[in-house]
Amino acid sequence: MKRIVFMGTPDFAVPVLQQILKDGYEVIAVVTQPDRPKGRKKIMTPPPVKVEAEKHAIPVFQPEKIRLAEEYENITSLEPDLIVTAAFGQILPKALLDSPKYGCINVHASLLPKLRGGAPIHYSILLGEKKTGVTIMYMVEKLDAGDILTQVEVSITEKDHVGTLHNKLSEAGSLLLSQTMPLLFEGKLTPIKQNDEEATFASNIKREQEKIEWSRSGEEIYNHIRGLHPWPVAYTTLEGQVMKVWWGEKVETSSTEVPGTIIGKDEDGFIVKTGNTIGIKITDLQLAGKKRMTGMQYLNGAGASLSEGIKLGE
Repeated sequence: MKRIVFMGTPDFAVPVLQQILKDGYEVIAVVTQPDRPKGRKKIMTPPPVKVEAEKHAIPVFQPEKIRLAEEYENITSLEPDLIVTAAFGQILPKALLDSPKYGCINVHASLLPKLRGGAPIHYSILLGEKKTGVTIMYMVEKLDAGDILTQVEVSITEKDHVGTLHNKLSEAGSLLLSQTMPLLFEGKLTPIKQNDEEATFASNIKREQEKIEWSRSGEEIYNHIRGLHPWPVAYTTLEGQVMKVWWGEKVETSSTEVPGTIIGKDEDGFIVKTGNTIGIKITDLQLAGKKRMTGMQYLNGAGASLSEGIKLGE
């Protein structure tokens, strides 16, 4: 039985670990990020992968910096046949990459060389892509640049957001890994080098990227909203206060108002002018310091006096 060390951190990685166990491999250790404080009360919270590993009584390592010899030697000393990573969150040192007999492979949520980096799911929607996928590749010291072993495409629908696409890709990645590992162990795969000239990057989302720019087209703003839903969530400002925009819909308009102007109200939300004839109806929102609410709840409550002509984003 092949001995596997699994390295991963968030929810995306959990089904991948579950699939490895389901396929009967011996997972001798799990490596994940340290527990972090979460929420307003800053409660120390274990990563989802740690929670899953402990269900199966698998030893867990949580190095702050995997590149330190005293950290990675804990792993190399286990003499794994293969290291599998999925959204681990740190670049592995060469000594660790060279240690397993069958190398180190990574399950990455894009069709490499497109969207290397930590937020490929977000960017695939932010950029308005119609498809993305999962790549399994050998790991190298350069970010997501190793030789490709296998890939699978996943379609992106008009209604997909980061949450739904995350689940699609996690499932697709798990199944692809299940198909890939036996072929890898049998020497039946031919690695394909990535073309670095075709590489694009998806670095982690910064706070300033979350703000809606109403001068952009309605299609781009709709992709912006769903490309940040359900985390970290797009926002704008209403009368000087931050307002999270959890969800919106595209609507045709003929308004000539300045982008960002409220141009109408429906039963389930209010419509905002964009940079073209596609407006955005905000149907799910959250005002600073308040609970999340539907557009209907807002218009029947705090937003009852909301009027056309008010401009967002100022």
